Amino acid sequence: MRDEAHVATRTKKKSESQAADDEAPTSLIPGLEAPPARPYTVLARRYRSRDFGEVVGQEPIARTLRNAIETGRTAHAYLFCGTRGVGKTSMARILARALNSPGLVQAAEVGDAIMRGEDIDVVEIDGASNRGIDDARDLIAGAGIAPARGPWKIYIIDEVHMLTVQAFNALLKTMEEPPPHVKFILCTTEPHKVPATIQSRCQRFDFRNIAAPRIAAHLRDVLARESIQAEDAAVLQVARLANGSMRDALSLLDRLVAASTDGRITQALLAEVLGLPDTAVVSALAAAVGAGDPRAALERAAALLEGGTSVEQALELLADRFRTLMLAAVCGAGSELVELSEEQRAEAAQDAGRFDAATLAHLIAVCDGVLRAAKQSGSPRTLFDAAVVRMALAARFAPASDVAAGPVPAEPPAKKAMRLA
Repeated sequence: MRDEAHVATRTKKKSESQAADDEAPTSLIPGLEAPPARPYTVLARRYRSRDFGEVVGQEPIARTLRNAIETGRTAHAYLFCGTRGVGKTSMARILARALNSPGLVQAAEVGDAIMRGEDIDVVEIDGASNRGIDDARDLIAGAGIAPARGPWKIYIIDEVHMLTVQAFNALLKTMEEPPPHVKFILCTTEPHKVPATIQSRCQRFDFRNIAAPRIAAHLRDVLARESIQAEDAAVLQVARLANGSMRDALSLLDRLVAASTDGRITQALLAEVLGLPDTAVVSALAAAVGAGDPRAALERAAALLEGGTSVEQALELLADRFRTLMLAAVCGAGSELVELSEEQRAEAAQDAGRFDAATLAHLIAVCDGVLRAAKQSGSPRTLFDAAVVRMALAARFAPASDVAAGPVPAEPPAKKAMRLA
């Protein structure tokens, strides 16, 4: 009896201790607060579009698919093409949700399962890891089975271009005449690798890269929901660095939020996290070129390289700055094409006044030519310094309009003699 009581006491204490541990997780690192009990969901997943109305940057495609559903004219196979992070898989899930969840008693439950990629009637397949003919045969066999609770059995094949030729051939007949309850949604970043015989059996939609202003607007909305402060210039730079990919922009934003110690995102933080050069130095270099001061231009160029920037990167940054000034000179600093904050627009307008559009176009061509040469040269720094001096003394060289026009043809001797006579 005494032993049984002792065991019961130990069991009770162990249970209480375990419950306390579950309620208050401790950190493995001394001095660091314990992580939250619930796992963190990254911004790219938390703010993933769940409805046609939430789609950003691909509104024409969303509108077409919604109209097709409303009029009962949905195709049996779709091909979504586009670069990474532009919304292909999200659109595929939204389409599957719109087709399968309305009218069901458990519509909300089914819709959530589809958006998580866990619904029994919406099968998501990774084409990179399920690319063989045996996988294709399994898919064909499963397509013959009726859906469990929705009206359609939908196959979403991501990275479909990774399938083998044999797998594509096995799918041909099924995709041409699928069972009446089956629909295919194929997603790819490389449509040229998808056989024409497959493409001809699908309705193709090309997802365009999302414009930087649209990405920036969405990032501002996300930051407002997360109660995070950010410099507008930093948000615009994140949008430009994403190169049209919303997922890349949100992933970069996640990195900046994690790196921020005061809950604020700044240009300095962005430069620190990504190892970017100081944009102020690049702007100062361009301003020195515009002022025709080769000494100041060389000093700014040296400061840029001493900060860890390579010659190739410096030329790319300088060309991009000249492009911004060219757009400001041609379209005005307030144009939507000038992707800068209000404060930066004022600076760009002032710097653009030192150039004319033809000179800026010529300077961009100079940067591009030197960049190509620097990649093949054993002394790229020499080429870079010479290019900086040449650009700063551009007024002493032939005007850009004359360079573009080419050499002046020589006057015929007979005509010259008549003129002199």
